[in-house]
Amino acid sequence: MPGGVSDAVLAWGAQHLRDLPWRRTRDPWAVLVSEVMAQQTGVDRVVPSYCAFLERLPTPAACAAAPAAEVLRLWAGLGYNRRAVSLHRCAQEIVDRHGGAVPAELDALLRLPGIGPYTARAVLAFAFERPVGVVDTNVGRVLARWSGRPLAAREAQQLADALVPPADAWAWNQAVMELGGAVCKRRRPRCDRCPASSECRWHASGQAPPDPADGSAGVGLPQSRFEGSDRQGRGRLVHALRTGPVAVAEVHRVMGWPEDVERAARVARGVVADGLAIQVDGALRLP
Repeated sequence: MPGGVSDAVLAWGAQHLRDLPWRRTRDPWAVLVSEVMAQQTGVDRVVPSYCAFLERLPTPAACAAAPAAEVLRLWAGLGYNRRAVSLHRCAQEIVDRHGGAVPAELDALLRLPGIGPYTARAVLAFAFERPVGVVDTNVGRVLARWSGRPLAAREAQQLADALVPPADAWAWNQAVMELGGAVCKRRRPRCDRCPASSECRWHASGQAPPDPADGSAGVGLPQSRFEGSDRQGRGRLVHALRTGPVAVAEVHRVMGWPEDVERAARVARGVVADGLAIQVDGALRLP
């Protein structure tokens, strides 16, 4: 991408980035927490939980020392409770293997529980300001449209890395993510507001179908229906466990399936297997 367009994207970002608490810090633990919380969860829901979580567990050591039950209680309202358990295990690994400091190397980050390629690179870019590209759903959509075709995973990452201005890794990645979320939207993109429209091949085609973002690496697929799903039952059970033990005999009612004891038992076994609960004396409780 020509330097003038890169400068325009950076300038756009400087004017349009939302004021989010994790954008005011370079603390690696705080950045890691924000990235894990924001996976498949809206920013408005994340902000209060993020602030409360870090007030109580401001370091990996504090998180590692806390019971998993406390981490799960602090996770209330965010969904995908397995992420809370993974973050707790991640903190323990950071303490045990890295002296309590979040590692600054990609390979070491990828070896941490629950940390995948996106989160590892986000920590490098947003905490350590390393010149690596961060490819989430919004960025994947932008890159595919700029390229005018769907991108394989390796292509998307290589392009993202190549576009990062070495001296402005933090600002560039934040700007492209914000651009994808606010302008280059999944539906009805606002190309008239895009600082890079002059270099966008899909825009040059008149947005000719198919949208190159469809099926491109990094671009998330629509989530399956939540209402009536196993995920909803799991969420109801963990929510109830935050206030106290739940008798095994009452699990089907707590999950909202009073006529489906067998399904409730199966889902409850999964909750226990995932480390979200333990069974003691005929009742489930947080670990």
